[in-house]
Amino acid sequence: MAVNVHSTNVTTENLSRHEMLAWVNNSLKSDFSKVEELCTGAAYCQFMDMLFPNSVPLKRVKFRTNLEHEYLQNFKILQAGFTKMSVDKIIPIDKLVKGRFQDNLEFLQWFKKFFDANYNGRDYDPIAAREGTVGASSYRRVPLTSGRPAGTSVVKPLDARVVSRTIDAEVTDTEPDQPLEGMVQSGGNDATEQLIEVMKERDFYFSKLRDIELLCQESEETNPMPIIQEILGVLYKPADGFSPPRGTTPEQDEH
Repeated sequence: MAVNVHSTNVTTENLSRHEMLAWVNNSLKSDFSKVEELCTGAAYCQFMDMLFPNSVPLKRVKFRTNLEHEYLQNFKILQAGFTKMSVDKIIPIDKLVKGRFQDNLEFLQWFKKFFDANYNGRDYDPIAAREGTVGASSYRRVPLTSGRPAGTSVVKPLDARVVSRTIDAEVTDTEPDQPLEGMVQSGGNDATEQLIEVMKERDFYFSKLRDIELLCQESEETNPMPIIQEILGVLYKPADGFSPPRGTTPEQDEH
């Protein structure tokens, strides 16, 4: 069972944020550049595997993700590992997944103290341990880090705007005679899982585009600048070879 460490006993041991991050990267052969990027929860799951073999199912951990619901899943896996090893720490999941510096630094400080109290010095190959989720060669090219800027919030529901319709039209026009349902049925479970992941990632980036669009529109009303029109032009411009769906344009959409 684990040795419990309480927050009141946690100290930074004179380690700066950079030294703490270097410890994470050296231990896990990772390439985090900011403390906030630990908001994915994946690093802590692997630390648990290092401390207590088989305490967490690494194959279920999302090592390469920029989706908040997958951050949540990683931390739930971590919390289940804590429970299994009788760790009495309650993880502030809702705070950590937001990617704010202070919340993630405080948890990292606690975890470093917890790690030091429980690590027995055994050899551990973090890259080999991740095989089956992220292969060794792939891992060296793609850092175990968050793809989402720190401090951003949960993905918002999409608004049926020109940006979404334009991108949807590109998907539809690419395979007009093969509906998504048919692709799933012909591909089996693997195709279904891949399609779900693609749709989740697409929705995430749609929400980002929508947020940018709203900011531009608000700025255009209060303080119009040429750059705003240029940004909107980029957002509304379809990919080469495609045209706006159903003959609509941004201007038509406003009426």
